[in-house]
Amino acid sequence: MRWIIGLMFVAAFGWGAYWFVGSGQKEKAVETWLETRHASGWVAEYGDVDVKGFPNRFDTVVQDLALADPRSGWAWNAPRVELLTLSYKPNHIIALFPSEQIVSTPLQNISINSEQIKTSLVFGDLTLLPLERFTTTLAKTRFASNAGWNATLDSGLLASRQSAKAEFAHDIAFDAAGFRPSTELRRSVDASGILPDTFEKLHLSGTAYFDAPWDKAAIEGEKPFLSRIDLDDGNAIWGGLEVQAKGSVNLDMLGYPTGSLRIRAKNWKDMIALAENSGALEPTIAKTMRSGLGIVAALSGNKSTLDVPLTFKGRKMKIGPVTIGDAPKLNNR
Repeated sequence: MRWIIGLMFVAAFGWGAYWFVGSGQKEKAVETWLETRHASGWVAEYGDVDVKGFPNRFDTVVQDLALADPRSGWAWNAPRVELLTLSYKPNHIIALFPSEQIVSTPLQNISINSEQIKTSLVFGDLTLLPLERFTTTLAKTRFASNAGWNATLDSGLLASRQSAKAEFAHDIAFDAAGFRPSTELRRSVDASGILPDTFEKLHLSGTAYFDAPWDKAAIEGEKPFLSRIDLDDGNAIWGGLEVQAKGSVNLDMLGYPTGSLRIRAKNWKDMIALAENSGALEPTIAKTMRSGLGIVAALSGNKSTLDVPLTFKGRKMKIGPVTIGDAPKLNNR
């Protein structure tokens, strides 16, 4: 019995020593990373770093965090961030974000207020930290931009995992419930106020192909280049309007897409009318679309539902046979 008690005492002492050494290393690693970012030209400010959770967790809490990457023009400010890790599973991190934070882009500052934003991240090795998968959940979230728009979300889920389709590819899915776009966006799309405030459904799933892994080097330096997107399922329902999409596009070196998506649009004439009334479509283009797409819909046997390709070529977009405008740029490199 004394041997058993002695062994238990040694084990407890050894585990306690492991935790205290590990917690010190965790704290030092976070501080070193922030100081290295600062030395490389970033804004990297913080108030305090503390590690808690004895005996089975390493819960790292960073206060008053401010990060800004001068190369990309992106920045992030948060009063408190928690990184929760089981002491025996260090490659799996749960990140808890504060109820208020600010994300800045080269074009605008976005204030994010939420009841909860939580991210689960699983990495490969602990040196390069290649991202294997993550899941982010949001609850009762409001986005407000200094560019003059705001939007709210009852709940949302964004998930990504390494794909078996290609090296560096990630399968990505997004679902939103209770998404309310800004008043300005609703008015610009629907000047007559026909559409409801809230989307009934917003879902996207597919695969994004990159030229390098998302790892520690990607965060600290040049971001991986997005070279291809496979959209397996896109679905949005807003009032009587419903759009489904699937297909693939490749991105050129400047980030412009080429390829096509198959679009199925319910009540497509109402969509054209809304776009024309809002000024998003010129009357001449709207008239051409009604005429050209009307023939396509009639041939399908259902005049209210359109099933056509959305084609990207030469930095232009076409729905069926009708050119509707410039293609978007999807990469900023």
